[in-house]
Amino acid sequence: MGVTTGKLRLGVLGCSRHYSLRVATPLASSLLVEPYGIASRNAEKANAYAQKWGFQKAYGSYEELLADPNIDFVFCPLPNHLHLEYIKKSADAGKPILCEKPLGLNAKEAVEAAEYCEKKGILLMEAFMYRFHPQWIRAAEIVNSGELGTVMTTTGIFSYTNTDEKNIRNIVETGGGGILDIGCYTVSTARLLMQAEPVRVVCNIKRDPVFKTDIYTSAMLDFGEGRVSTFTVSTQLFPWQRVRALGTNGTLAVEVPFNMYGDVPGRIHVDTGIGARTIETEIADQYLQVFDAFATAAAEKQTEAPTSIKDAVANMAVLDALFASAESGNWVQVKRY
Repeated sequence: MGVTTGKLRLGVLGCSRHYSLRVATPLASSLLVEPYGIASRNAEKANAYAQKWGFQKAYGSYEELLADPNIDFVFCPLPNHLHLEYIKKSADAGKPILCEKPLGLNAKEAVEAAEYCEKKGILLMEAFMYRFHPQWIRAAEIVNSGELGTVMTTTGIFSYTNTDEKNIRNIVETGGGGILDIGCYTVSTARLLMQAEPVRVVCNIKRDPVFKTDIYTSAMLDFGEGRVSTFTVSTQLFPWQRVRALGTNGTLAVEVPFNMYGDVPGRIHVDTGIGARTIETEIADQYLQVFDAFATAAAEKQTEAPTSIKDAVANMAVLDALFASAESGNWVQVKRY
């Protein structure tokens, strides 16, 4: 792997704006990952992208990239409806896969992807980058320590405004909509802070009259014994994000929980009976962190990804239940896989 530089050579499927906007710059400083190949269904587009973002090779198809023996692992930021297909194709090519969230369109696809890669002996991970930022590592430590007592409730909000009818996030057939795009984060953080899986959920969804995607969602996750998480996500609301946990002995809030900057410290506000404090965590880029963590696991041929694939499946099961609840208007049990 990565014989020339000692780094693992990365292949990226698709000339994604997400990669250029958030990943390319921090990854340039990685000591473990070398951006090597970029693939598009348009060779001219791939060549231009490669020149701009420092890839050595460009390919006119995703399959051509996967066939290149020099590619050590693959990043898949393709539209949601293509995730399962290219997870399987990457596994067939013997390439470990770091896949953008969500892992698939539903829990069934997530399970299928996980089982397929397990049979092939290929490492697969959902790219929940926030988990690797020091602010979330510290937040989890505080919860685990018992400083907040028993966390009884969490609240989350994640919103932005996107009304471009051509944007992939507004195309329902390709897995667009707020729940799959950002609701996955508010569910994931709730499960992390509550240190449990919800038993049932209830959800209300407003859909765009033209796009038909879910544009405004409010939900409640019931963890049993009176423990409840609530959240709101929207793709047509003032941009905002916050996460708070409230326990029997204290409260914790993460100031910028999801789109955390890579050049300033993270900030966690903690209030207990002793007093209130603001914790500033070290400056780190969460995208560099997640790629380096996955590259390490791939290089060491670890059988378990830094973020368990079981966690990805469990998160998707909650998203499925949210959609089912919104459709039925009732509480829905979360399926276990």
